[in-house]
Amino acid sequence: MDRIDQCRIFARVVETGSFTRAAETLGLPRSTVSTAVQVLETRVGARLLTRTTRSVTPTPDGHAFYEHCVRLVADMDEAEDLFRRERGHVRGVLRVSLPARIGRLIVAPALPGFVAAHPGIKLELGVTDRPVNLTEEGLDCVLRVGTLHDSGLIARRMGQMSLLNVASPAYLARHGVPRTPDDLVRNGHLAVRYMSPANGRVEAWEWEAEGALHTLDLPGAVTVNSAEMQIACCMAGLGLIQVPAYDVRSLVDNDQLRVVLPQWCAPAMPVALLYPHRRHLSSRLQAFAGWLEALLAGHLL
Repeated sequence: MDRIDQCRIFARVVETGSFTRAAETLGLPRSTVSTAVQVLETRVGARLLTRTTRSVTPTPDGHAFYEHCVRLVADMDEAEDLFRRERGHVRGVLRVSLPARIGRLIVAPALPGFVAAHPGIKLELGVTDRPVNLTEEGLDCVLRVGTLHDSGLIARRMGQMSLLNVASPAYLARHGVPRTPDDLVRNGHLAVRYMSPANGRVEAWEWEAEGALHTLDLPGAVTVNSAEMQIACCMAGLGLIQVPAYDVRSLVDNDQLRVVLPQWCAPAMPVALLYPHRRHLSSRLQAFAGWLEALLAGHLL
C-alpha cells in the first residue's frame, strides 16, 4: 500500500469517526485500515488519533495532518483524472444518495443511458428521505430538495421543484372540492400530514397569495414521514396533500388524483446536488452531475 492510499484511509477514518465505518465505505478489511493508520503514525512520529470504545477523533496533530492528506489525495485524483479524461476513460466508484421517489421515478429509468455513456463508472445509489452525512457515510454527493443550510458543502443548484395540491376522487366526493383556502377550514377539510424525517416537525399547509406566504395547521387523522406513504394515504382517500408535481403527474393524468386550489400552491422547492468542499472535482462526479442536471431539467422550473 502506497502513502497516498494510507492518507486516503486516514482521511476516511477522520471523516467517519470510525475504523469500521471507514473500512466499509472503502471496501477494505478493518485490519487493513487499522494497520494503515498505525504505519502513518509511526512514519510521522506522532499520535494522529484518539481511540476510545465509542469514538475515534483526531488529535491536534491529526487535525493538521488530515488537512494535508485531503490536499494530497485530491491532487493525486486530479492528476489521474487528467489522463483519464484525455483518453476518454472515466473510471471509479461513485457513491450517490437520492430522495427515494426521485431515484425511482426519474433517475432509475434513465440510468441505462448513463451506464452506456460511462461504462467505467460504477454507481452505488442509496435512496432515502432522511438527511445523510456525506463524510460519515462515505458518499461522494447527495441530491437534496428544500432550503439548504450552511453545511460546509458545495451546492450545485439544479432548479426548483413546483408543487401541486391534490386529493383522491373519493375524498372529494365525501368532503367537497375546496375553491379557496378559506374553504379548507370552513368545510372541515383534512390533510395527510407530513412529518419531516430531518427534524420531526409536522409541516404546515402553505400557499402563496399576493406575494405573501400563508400557512395553515390543517388537521388530519394520519401523519407520515415518507413521500411514498403520503401519496398512498392520499390515494386511499384520507386527505389532501401538497406534493411535487413530478410525483403525481401520471396519477393526475389517469384521474387517480385530482388537482385542487391550483391558484394557491406552496412555493417551489430548490433542488441542489451537494458534494464535499474540495479544490478539485473528480471527473466521474463531474460526469454524473452534468448528466443529472440535464435529466432533471425536464422536471424542474
